[in-house]
Amino acid sequence: MNDQVVLSGLARQLVIAELLDEKSAQQAQQQAQRNKLSLVTYLVQNKLVKSRPLTELAADQFGIAYFDLGSIDRDSIPKDLVSEKLVRQHRVIPLWRRGNKLFVGLSDPTNHQAVTDVQFSTGLTTEAILVEDDKLGDAIEKLFESPTGGLDSLADVDLEGLDIESGDAERKEESIGGDADDAPVVRFVNKMLLDAIRGGSSDLHFEPYEKIYRVRFRTDGMLHEVAKPPIQLASRISARLKVMAGLDISERRKPQDGRIKMRVSKTKSIDFRVNTLPTLWGEKIVMRILDSASAQMGIDALGYEDNQKQLYLEALKQPQGMILVTGPTGSGKTVSLYTGLNILNTPDINISTAEDPVEINLEGINQVNVNPKQGMDFSTALRAFLRQDPDVIMVGEIRDLETAEIAIKAAQTGHMVMSTLHTNSAAETLTRLLNMGVASFNLATSVNLIIAQRLARKLCSACKKEHEVPREALLHEGFPEDKIGTFKLYSPVGCENCNGGYKGRVGIYEVVKITPALQRIIMEEGNSIQIAEQARKEGFNDLRTSGLLKAMNGITSLEEVNRVTKD
Repeated sequence: MNDQVVLSGLARQLVIAELLDEKSAQQAQQQAQRNKLSLVTYLVQNKLVKSRPLTELAADQFGIAYFDLGSIDRDSIPKDLVSEKLVRQHRVIPLWRRGNKLFVGLSDPTNHQAVTDVQFSTGLTTEAILVEDDKLGDAIEKLFESPTGGLDSLADVDLEGLDIESGDAERKEESIGGDADDAPVVRFVNKMLLDAIRGGSSDLHFEPYEKIYRVRFRTDGMLHEVAKPPIQLASRISARLKVMAGLDISERRKPQDGRIKMRVSKTKSIDFRVNTLPTLWGEKIVMRILDSASAQMGIDALGYEDNQKQLYLEALKQPQGMILVTGPTGSGKTVSLYTGLNILNTPDINISTAEDPVEINLEGINQVNVNPKQGMDFSTALRAFLRQDPDVIMVGEIRDLETAEIAIKAAQTGHMVMSTLHTNSAAETLTRLLNMGVASFNLATSVNLIIAQRLARKLCSACKKEHEVPREALLHEGFPEDKIGTFKLYSPVGCENCNGGYKGRVGIYEVVKITPALQRIIMEEGNSIQIAEQARKEGFNDLRTSGLLKAMNGITSLEEVNRVTKD
């Protein structure tokens, strides 16, 4: 297959992927040939296609690994192996060396001569890695302008000397070292962790497949790909993460759970909850970032409407009863509970929590890590709490009838109980407990407040634009007829300050106080439709209504409300 055919194939793929129209692709290919440039370089230099999607498309088309140049430290680049003349002539950069093999980064997948010349010059087996063209140009300039050489490292952070503490309190690494051959893996992993923290991500996914290895971050609730290190490094990356989390690196057939504490500054540390899962092509590792600062933002930062916030605060002041927070995984239930616990956390109140696992450490609160394998489940922890002179009890999740009954008895005997369930709405929470077997009388007399919630992405204030929607469409979406014309809707645009037009997240809530009328429906074992109808009559907004209010106030978009709520 000659280069001309390959270039035509890449141009065709650009059209199929809708990155270029057919006419523009033909013109770009012709101009690239006239200017003696690769199609990739011509497209990026003339800003016809963004570098990232172009490189990813080329990587898939040519079957070459993709790598983000931002993931490598400048001092780790073996620049002495390749002359500056060769680097600039072929627009290629050495990335790292593995024994007798040298990995080089280039943006043009058809530049076979570069790989051949580097291999001849160094005497090493050379393997190409695709990188983004604009980052490659910057990297080459920085490689030779600085006395130390290499790419910019993270500001104010020593990637190789980060203070890491595993979940095992007795095991601590004073510095992250290992043999020299693993140093780039160490730096890559540390760079990924720091990038996730700085980008406000909640989860990191390290995923091996047959031919590729990718790293994805979940930021503002959405997953996006950040790096594709060579598949040959998969086992080393997994081993590195398992060592950091204090896990058994020889066990690859069973899931494992661990924890990492990373100190990123003298006063700042971040916890990671680590889980490994054996898959067809290796171990997938997911890390959840647990930032204690998120539990101390204060109730005003969570997104409650004024009347909803007042209902929550009033429920927290009650001497006894139960507050239930419900929603799917990742909807912010834990932060809502911790916010309430922080309000109650005073020297004169005894607070105990049972969690699976404890996500955020809170000083002044007695936290128990549930471990069924060792005989410590939620019901066992609850029974122990009741002999510990408690004022407030928090149960991470009500999963079965036994836990539900003990929690309700505690709420009926002078204790404030807080817990979560995985249901879609406040009304469904009550019927779920009834279906578990909880007596309707006990449920009606113990539950004070139910909060159902979702997390929606907030529009970026720097780039959001007004979005015109016809009146009929607004009515169909559920906006109040008397409010149409009094508000403006906005849609995402995207800029350098945000992620696709969104930055940060805000809660959408349904807060329902159990009134006498709702108690009667519960006593009569009414269904969720009856409970929801009565809640609406009493003025409690459901999730959909609360989401539309966020859109009316310009906080989020109608598209985002539709994504996280159902009509």
